[in-house]
Amino acid sequence: MVSHKEFEGAGKQPGLQVWRIENMDLKPVPKGLHGNFYTGDAYLLLFTTQAPSHYIHMWIGDECTQDESGAAAIFATQLDDFLGGGPVQFRETQNNESLTFVGYFKSGIKYQKGGVASGFQHVVTNDMNVKRLLHIKGRRAIRATEVAMSWASFNQGDCFIVDLGKDIYQWCGSECNRFERLKASQVAIDIRDNERNGRAKLQMVEEGAEPPALTEALGPKTSIAPATPDDDKVDTSNRKKGALYMISDASGSMKSSVVAQSSPFKQAMLSPEECYILDNGVDRNIFVWKGPKANMTERKAAMAAAQQFIKEKGYSDKTQIQVLPAGGETTLFKQFFSDWKDKDQTTGPSKAYTIGRIAKVEQVPFDASTLHSNKAMAAQHGMVDDGKGKVQIWRVENGEKVPVDPSSYGQFYGGDCYLILYSYRLGGREQHIIYTWQGLKCTQDELAASAFLTVKLDDSMGGAPVQVRVTQGQEPPHLMSLFQGKPMMIHSGGTSRKGGQTKAGATRLFHIRQSSSRATRAVEPSASNLNTNDVFVLKSPDALFVWRGVGASDEELEAAKHVAGFLGGSANNVAEGKEPAGFWSVLGGKKDYQTSKSLQNMVKPPRLFGCSNKTGRLIVEEVPGDFTQSDLATDDVMLLDTWDQIFIWVGNEANAEERTGAPKIAKEYVDSDPSGRRGLPISTIKQGAEPPTFTGWFQAWDANMWDTDPLDRIRCTELYG
Repeated sequence: MVSHKEFEGAGKQPGLQVWRIENMDLKPVPKGLHGNFYTGDAYLLLFTTQAPSHYIHMWIGDECTQDESGAAAIFATQLDDFLGGGPVQFRETQNNESLTFVGYFKSGIKYQKGGVASGFQHVVTNDMNVKRLLHIKGRRAIRATEVAMSWASFNQGDCFIVDLGKDIYQWCGSECNRFERLKASQVAIDIRDNERNGRAKLQMVEEGAEPPALTEALGPKTSIAPATPDDDKVDTSNRKKGALYMISDASGSMKSSVVAQSSPFKQAMLSPEECYILDNGVDRNIFVWKGPKANMTERKAAMAAAQQFIKEKGYSDKTQIQVLPAGGETTLFKQFFSDWKDKDQTTGPSKAYTIGRIAKVEQVPFDASTLHSNKAMAAQHGMVDDGKGKVQIWRVENGEKVPVDPSSYGQFYGGDCYLILYSYRLGGREQHIIYTWQGLKCTQDELAASAFLTVKLDDSMGGAPVQVRVTQGQEPPHLMSLFQGKPMMIHSGGTSRKGGQTKAGATRLFHIRQSSSRATRAVEPSASNLNTNDVFVLKSPDALFVWRGVGASDEELEAAKHVAGFLGGSANNVAEGKEPAGFWSVLGGKKDYQTSKSLQNMVKPPRLFGCSNKTGRLIVEEVPGDFTQSDLATDDVMLLDTWDQIFIWVGNEANAEERTGAPKIAKEYVDSDPSGRRGLPISTIKQGAEPPTFTGWFQAWDANMWDTDPLDRIRCTELYG
């Protein structure tokens, strides 16, 4: 195995290591200059998590030579080898970096002209003879690109940094908004602190109020170009399409054969003896999955096979490549599979691959007594409180809301829509949630009326409630917990209206399952499939059975008694494996059913997106890296995906188009999910009225953060001139 002396310290400590390719060798880049890249060079980066698990990135600048990019690829393969073939490998190109990569540099990536060949070195100096102009782009992933030092480089829609060594000026165009100014400030502060060792003065300059120092550096001011729209955003409708290929070198040269033409895929399609390419070229992504038992030649040639594949397909040479070992799959890759399950073992290789952000999301067992103090638990289980607050329920009827009799609270019929208003106290204030429950067999008119009535109810309460839209069968744990000890019963069809009931079938089956927060739900399924992990109640005209699976809980059995009581008759208890013949005949014969113990699904890392039409049309961008509360742009609508529900967060300064467009985007986001998730609860939340189910996904949430303007705070604390 070839080992470079630089590898000896590689991956020993958590954090980022960066090397530049210099004369076909590796040269470390000082920590203070991480995030600075010469556009004529190639780099190798290694990120090590606490787990530890490793990410290797090779980064190629626009003006980098073929030889240097080739050397970077060889070093990446050697480093992967040195770390046992377990790292995830990425190929990055300038301006097209992966979110994982951008996430390492929260205060932005800086592109500088030149490179090794032209004598440019990465050194932290107190040299104050710098003269450069940086153009700042991006609201989530920030990139600062060095441009020609002239007024012709400026435009009214962006921020620029005029770096004169001992003075750093942040110039803000007249059309540039607050959030962009905030992000540009992070870049300026980073230059001062890391490149000048804190020995430089920052000044904020508005277009039209430039100080003499700027005209000295840039010459007499000419007219500034108008703002330019960002037009490099691809249409997202086909971005989620993927195809799956198997690669083999049986004939001595790499060949790829189609496994599945389009996503979503099944996890079982990936055989441990093979390597695969997942082609998402329309969105400039190619993934290579390395089976743990695939032959060494195929595993080592994975990156090269992907590059060859890109050429054959005629894809852009800016296409990102991710090479993934089994167990080290990224969220981006897993979303193409409809049934992806992570083995949540405590030992074995999969544990070492607890990758990046996932490592931070530890599964927290549910404990209602600590709901208010343990926000992470509240968020993971989707619980704002223990469900003991005040509940009011209305049914949608002829475009109006009609109160439901409290004695039948907890009974939901598929032919109806309901509004559930839940009120509780948190921190001395009264809080409200409006759940809009929509049955799968209700009419189009009722669906439209339920949405309209929700808005009306929300308006009548001053717009402060959190709104949650729930589709039948996708009830969040908190809604299930409102019926205190009784299960939430969901009838497949029918209605609870007086005289409007359709007659229920003679034979009925209810499936009872407990959520992670211990609330139970009894659902009437469309197919009669049993499951070893749950309890079922089966009713026929002349018998009533309560069937208990081996893996079912006592609470599920308790809930079954309520269901049996509702259906009427005396119940026969049946244990799995000891069913009487009469049981199977009522069920319509014995069929195969789920008999494996449910895999504990790992907590999937949450993802945060911004919806903004600042560019003239509504676009959605993911926030890179570990997001924090300050990534919530107050002039945008944000979308938080916690896997089993979606939150729409509305910033106070979001414009009307963003507010009205976001729910549509959230729905499209779920409907176009390559894994096939559908009908998730979507909650709409206003800035300043966030429930713990939302705030718990952010570390150290500060309720007073927006009391002062973040820009003013920076101006005061960072000594802006």
